[in-house]
Amino acid sequence: MAKAPLWVGCGAGFSGDRIDAAIPVVRTLSRREGQRALIFETLAERTLALAQIARRADPAKGYEPLLDLFLPPILGACLDHRIAIVSNFGQANPLGAARRIAELARQAGLRTPRIAIVLGDDLTARADSAAVLAQAGLPAAGQLLCANAYLGAEPIADALFNGADIVVTGRVADPSLTVGPAMAHYGWDAGDWDRLGRATMAGHLLECGSQVTGGYFADPGYKDVPDLAHVGFPIARIDADGACEIGKAEHTGGVVDRRTVTEQLLYEVHDPASYLTPDVVADISEASIVQTGPDTVALAGVRGHARPPTLKVNAYYEGGWLAEAEISYGGPRAESRARLAADVVRARLGDQVKLRVDLIGVLSILADDRGALLAQRPDSGARDVRLRLAASFASRAEAEALAREVNALYCCGPAGGGGVRTAIRPRMETRSGYIDRAQVSASYEIYQ
Repeated sequence: MAKAPLWVGCGAGFSGDRIDAAIPVVRTLSRREGQRALIFETLAERTLALAQIARRADPAKGYEPLLDLFLPPILGACLDHRIAIVSNFGQANPLGAARRIAELARQAGLRTPRIAIVLGDDLTARADSAAVLAQAGLPAAGQLLCANAYLGAEPIADALFNGADIVVTGRVADPSLTVGPAMAHYGWDAGDWDRLGRATMAGHLLECGSQVTGGYFADPGYKDVPDLAHVGFPIARIDADGACEIGKAEHTGGVVDRRTVTEQLLYEVHDPASYLTPDVVADISEASIVQTGPDTVALAGVRGHARPPTLKVNAYYEGGWLAEAEISYGGPRAESRARLAADVVRARLGDQVKLRVDLIGVLSILADDRGALLAQRPDSGARDVRLRLAASFASRAEAEALAREVNALYCCGPAGGGGVRTAIRPRMETRSGYIDRAQVSASYEIYQ
């Protein structure tokens, strides 16, 4: 007998996403027949670096900072309706996240969930970490903070197959959050490339949340999206062959059509015939996107090829300090005064400081770190300019010099400056490499 379909909804597309977005997704999933899962994708490369900083400050932290806001509104309903929760909430501290989820369930008077923790991505926790990093071409000495390999879907699938209600991971590939439930539900083999390729692209459509339902797609007058303030998050129906149909939570704003799905399908894809993941090499070169109804789109024609022999590794190193400072100039000759203020600070700090200069409202996004483009452009006569200055420093004490110099512009700089804001924060540098997948042992354990 054919199995009932798998429904996978997305409750977050990044750390810092809307905390109420999962509520209508869970409400919709609870009315669907078949296996259901809810994913939270909260782990970008930058996010993991920030999580490592948080864990250094407090060993109990380092997991998703919005966990206490994301989960309580939907945890009870997910447990009652047996909607599995799969997330990289764990970030730099999966055990800490599992501990907190168990506490949230206890505080709410819910049954004790069976929580699985995926292990193996943290290479610096291993005794042979130096040798493993050397194989990836990454230095293990100096200011190394951590190194994590991108895991795939197999430990997630194993945990769900063995009864986990919630799976907490650290660094896994984003689509693997969806591939894991599909493997567990349908019993796919780890070498079933076509099915894995299709499920991977279903996960790719889900992973950024409302990007596929009109959020990041919206452009007034060109790509209009209804009720963007209440944009719904996506839900995928995945069949036994891995093909999917994408929709969104019921009674929500936004739109799902061929345009939104096409944009998200191509997001971060370098080679459409070779989208590399730890689970499979997905091939969308012959994919078809068909509108099947209001706010429903089917993706077909995806193929899969044998997965890469290596896994990507990201290593994070202490990278000194970043100082930023801003000040506003308005009225006649505002741009000229802002440019002069930048020249004053540059002269005060000296040529050894590589100062980034942005004239927000005139030239910022399209500028360059060296300031060459800014110097080449004539004064536009802008009357409302926000000057932003930024630079990297080896120590906090050096970084504070930039903040002091911009603050001093109140009286020492050009006329009419105001609204100074400064920020100083530690930086982390990211370096990437690849290691033989045989060097990484991915598994899961049940939180007790």
